[in-house]
Amino acid sequence: MAGKSPPQRTWDGVLELTKAAQERGTDPLIWVMQLSSSLNAAGVSMPSVEVAELLVSHICWSNNVPIAWKFLEKALTIRIIPPMFVIALLFTRIIPRRRRHPVAYRLYMELVKRYAFSLPSLINSPNYQKVMESINNVLQFCQVFGVQSSESGLLIVEFIFAIVWGLLDASLDDEGLIELTPEKKSRWPTRNQDMEIDYADNFDGKKGERQVALSKINTVVAVELLGEFFQNKVTSGILYLARRNMPMHWGCFIHSLRLLAANSLSLRNSKVISSEELSRLTSDKHHVLPCKCKTNSQKQYHTLTSRSPPSSAVQSLGTVRSELWLPIDLYLEDAISGMQVTTTAAAETLTGLVKALQALNQTTWQDSFLGLWIAALRLVERETNLSEGPIPRLDTCLCMLLSVVILVVVHIVEEEEIMLICEAERSSINQRQDILSMGKRRQDLVSSLQRLDDFEGLLTPPPLVSSLANQAAVKAMMFVSGLTVGSGHIDGMSLNDFPLNISGDLRHLIVEACIARNVLDTSAYLWPGYVKGHCNQIPRSVSGQVPCWSALMKGSPLTPTMVNALVLTPATSLVEIERLYEIAISSTDDEKISAATIFCGASLSRGWNIQEHTALFIVRLLSPAVPTDFSGSESHLIGYAPVLNVLLGGISSVDSMQIFSLHGLVPQLAAVLMSICEVFGSCAPNVSWSLSTGEEISSHTVFSNAFNLLLRFWRFDRPPLDHVIGDVRSVGSQLTPEYLLLVRNSQLAAFENQLKNKNTASRLSRLAHPSSTDPIFMDSFPKLKRWYRQHQECIASILSALVPGNPVHQIVEALLNMMFKKINRGGQPLTPTSGSNSSSASATDDSFLCLKLPAWDILEAVPFVLDAALAACAHGKLTPRELTTGLKDLADFLPASLGTIVSYFSAEVTRGLWKPALMNGMDWPSPAANLSIIEEQINKILASTGVNVPCLALVGSSPVTIPLPLAALVSLTITYKLDKPTRRFLNLVGPALSNLGICCPWPCMSIIAALWTQKVKRWSDFLLFSAAQTVFHHNSDAVVQLLKVCFTAVLGLNSSSVASNGGVGALLGHGFGSHFAGGLSAVAPGVLYLRVHQSVRNVMFITEEILSLLMLTVKDILNNGLSKEKIVELKKTKYSTKYGLVSLSSSMTQVKTAASLAASLVWITGGLNLVQILIKETLPSWLISSIHGSESSSEKSGGMVAMMVGYALAYFTVYTGIFAWGVDLTSPASKRRPKVLEKHLEFLASALDGKISLGCDKATYRAYVTGYISLMISCTPAWMLEVDVEVVKRVSRGLKQWNEEDLALSLLGISGIGAMGAAAEMIIETGF
Repeated sequence: MAGKSPPQRTWDGVLELTKAAQERGTDPLIWVMQLSSSLNAAGVSMPSVEVAELLVSHICWSNNVPIAWKFLEKALTIRIIPPMFVIALLFTRIIPRRRRHPVAYRLYMELVKRYAFSLPSLINSPNYQKVMESINNVLQFCQVFGVQSSESGLLIVEFIFAIVWGLLDASLDDEGLIELTPEKKSRWPTRNQDMEIDYADNFDGKKGERQVALSKINTVVAVELLGEFFQNKVTSGILYLARRNMPMHWGCFIHSLRLLAANSLSLRNSKVISSEELSRLTSDKHHVLPCKCKTNSQKQYHTLTSRSPPSSAVQSLGTVRSELWLPIDLYLEDAISGMQVTTTAAAETLTGLVKALQALNQTTWQDSFLGLWIAALRLVERETNLSEGPIPRLDTCLCMLLSVVILVVVHIVEEEEIMLICEAERSSINQRQDILSMGKRRQDLVSSLQRLDDFEGLLTPPPLVSSLANQAAVKAMMFVSGLTVGSGHIDGMSLNDFPLNISGDLRHLIVEACIARNVLDTSAYLWPGYVKGHCNQIPRSVSGQVPCWSALMKGSPLTPTMVNALVLTPATSLVEIERLYEIAISSTDDEKISAATIFCGASLSRGWNIQEHTALFIVRLLSPAVPTDFSGSESHLIGYAPVLNVLLGGISSVDSMQIFSLHGLVPQLAAVLMSICEVFGSCAPNVSWSLSTGEEISSHTVFSNAFNLLLRFWRFDRPPLDHVIGDVRSVGSQLTPEYLLLVRNSQLAAFENQLKNKNTASRLSRLAHPSSTDPIFMDSFPKLKRWYRQHQECIASILSALVPGNPVHQIVEALLNMMFKKINRGGQPLTPTSGSNSSSASATDDSFLCLKLPAWDILEAVPFVLDAALAACAHGKLTPRELTTGLKDLADFLPASLGTIVSYFSAEVTRGLWKPALMNGMDWPSPAANLSIIEEQINKILASTGVNVPCLALVGSSPVTIPLPLAALVSLTITYKLDKPTRRFLNLVGPALSNLGICCPWPCMSIIAALWTQKVKRWSDFLLFSAAQTVFHHNSDAVVQLLKVCFTAVLGLNSSSVASNGGVGALLGHGFGSHFAGGLSAVAPGVLYLRVHQSVRNVMFITEEILSLLMLTVKDILNNGLSKEKIVELKKTKYSTKYGLVSLSSSMTQVKTAASLAASLVWITGGLNLVQILIKETLPSWLISSIHGSESSSEKSGGMVAMMVGYALAYFTVYTGIFAWGVDLTSPASKRRPKVLEKHLEFLASALDGKISLGCDKATYRAYVTGYISLMISCTPAWMLEVDVEVVKRVSRGLKQWNEEDLALSLLGISGIGAMGAAAEMIIETGF
């Protein structure tokens, strides 16, 4: 108690001193000196919040007299009391009573005007934290803003925001506008709740009039003061922080502010600020943190990275900066390669990529859409010009252009509109229309499609779809002509019925797809130049038209003619495909089969408007629900065998599989295939079904079709750890059944969420709901799981001998007897056994000869059959021809055995235990007829592409040999006819054979290519291209050369035929093929790399080489692509200043392109995992390494080179991150982003603090850090919200030490509410 009494006496003394001075009329200066002396004697720290509270309480309201206000002002002047705390105290007391005490309100505003902008003195005050805590206690920010923090800097933001908001609400209240706000009341106390009658009624006559006049003047002053807060650099910067980090509160505030600007009479009467000026100051565009270039590095960076807008002349010529969209071209080309399936929908990945590039390039959405269209059109053009091969891709390319890309556009346009709708729903009715009209992406889409007319060379449709393009043009022409016609009428109409020469192009198909997806309407038909021609009437000569989808919708039966027409004609609307689905699940068996046939026809391959729905319906048809009246003991799927077989056969083509992959449906399709395999693989083929075609199918048939499809979803022929050397490849390239099921479970969980979202549910078919959304795991398929385990063991280790009498042994004997029944070898068994049973007769029981066994039992025996057959051939018991014939008989008996044949032979080749097979034309087929030509052409292809390797031709008359298992496999494949029934088997074996040949020593792959070229000459270009990939698997230097050619090609840094002009055309060209008379054209280096990167195991090696090549490319760019000798030579001439030098801005443009290419190649090669390793480990190691620093410093132009290397690294890092993670915070790939990003920023902070010693050039590191942070601020600000704020503060402190205050401030400004306090203090310190 004794310790507390002195302070209380002190405060009592302060009041007594003040009252006495007030009564005597003491001069305020004398009073304040006496007060200061008294407080010093009492040991009170100044400025004192306690004294401030006493003085304000003294004035309000018993001593609201001029001298008391003078005392308060004098105490503020000599800092006895803290000004900001006084303002906070007066805020709560005066604003509610401002009408009754207008003079006090005016004095309050004068104090705000004088002290609220003097924030540096506040943060430098010794009791800064105590003052801010006291302000917080008074204004209760936590209750108002909901921010649970007492950080002083953050409290400053809340304090300034509160003062401004209080003035705004008071002004609205004074002008009678507060009722127009959504809340219809002030957030702050602007009225005295105890006063029920108007303040003017308390005054008589002139005094009341004077009060009213003062209040009106006060409102004008308040509005002007409000504007001053936005005009002042420091307070406007602080308010920007509030806007960025308190969006909900700022939305309410800005709505009220716009209401004031639109309706305030006081604002109109003001001579200081207008409503237009206030609106400008508070617009979103005005509220940005500074971009001043105070330091040399920042000046250089902003100069180098500034983009001039394209001139109208350039736009009118129909050109586009294709290098900006290079990653899209590379992604599209890689996505349709057919080398692997993906589990993520291409539209999802591509949407993220387009948004990322739009943010990185800082372009309009019109330019972004145009870049997307052109990249997709180039893809179709390249495929149209390709030579024929076993992997058709045109339907896949058209799917990408007319379905996937359209879905991307839909997602981007709808994203903006959904966001605006949500914002409008939170706003008042009056403002909703204004908010909804702010959407610009839909109009940008229209503009981009109109500009496509300038790229006429890319719009020529492939012959395969020219009729569909013509129909789209006819539809538009008839609309413009005022004629109406049903879709079915056009479907069946011949273009010969029209007197005009109708010529549609790909833009007509794109527009039709956009109209079908509701992002365009039929006003597109009226665009200038869209319709060429005019029609006066509908042609009459259509009486013989083929019935089509319109007839189906009217209820016509599925006659054979009708079915054939529907198979060839794609559906155009969801209702049509839904009607077909209803027939497929509820009609007669024959109609179900017909519907299944139609589903797998043109509607799947070219029904772009509803393609993802068609594919999803097929998945649903493959997993029919259990009928309500089903009571059998076996699976209900058995009864659907004919329909399932039709569907499985219909989707077995390469293009069909790619369509499922592009739409992200592989996991769901894999799950239903597993169910089919489990059921039909467990059934003995005792029952058969006759199809309308006369074909008979059994459970083995259905199982084999399903099983072979399932195997194509992952590299079944490879061991699980095949790609561990160097580093693990991306998850997507190492799909396994377990992983596919996990993704399937995740997709169906997300599907349930989509149904709950009204914005996405409207796009889903009412009939496409899965029969079950329960998670499925491998344990649900015990037979499949057992086979998969045995399959992995078979690949990983040598088979153990069989025990005679074992059921598997008996099946092996039966299979061998079936395969080699025409061969008599003296009764010697082919089966390897651990016993001495030598009688083969015991294994030839009739029941096993029939092999009426479940497929799973047979598959279990197949590896032992293959082992016995291969051993017999190696020891002369079987001739190569007999072995090949036996393998073919086995594959014909159970096509599902093909997968085991491929994987077993691949494993045996890898083990290298078998003697080589002599390919001499006597024992095995001979490639001699064209092998030397094949090898010569491969050398020419590589040399013309820019890759120089040692001669690949065989030396002298060396015998041509390949491993025995490989000889058996390739001999088996060339026995197949190239008809439709066997094509599905080659689709399974072909890629595996190619992969195996590429991995084998030279000349295995060229021998395979030579043999297949003899069989199918028209595939020679494709086979040559495949064989050339072997070089890159075995020769790492060839990979480096190819990568280097990619960089020089896209930048045009050399004069070779491949890269003379640079750009996307030089990088990706027109694929491969004999396009010129007399020989092969060069293979575009980008296309070649995208095909070979899957064959390179050590992805870390590729990453490091790409990084090194990027650094070398920067030096080449600065030297204008000239060699060192040429530069030295030119420097000796009088034109030395004109040669070898380029402007910094054009150099930076090329550096950005090089970084974009490097990042794209890393992302495509290794996916998300590799990108994260790059950012966490590779880049820090590169910066720490001393080698790079010495390399940079050795250059005479080392300063500029070092700086540009740093900027190139910055772009490279941001590009790779944004490609892998996306811009959004909610993308599926972004889950691990915060951890990786935070670790990298910690490294940067440690290097800035001097805790890590760097080996790279200082200029390189400075350029890297400033460039990287600048790109993050401008392109990916949302990322910083995920990073620990302490790490961000460390980086900002390091930037400040480099005199990069503006950059440090901008970094803090985007880093969320946790960094807001530090940002506010930096704004105050630097003066913004």
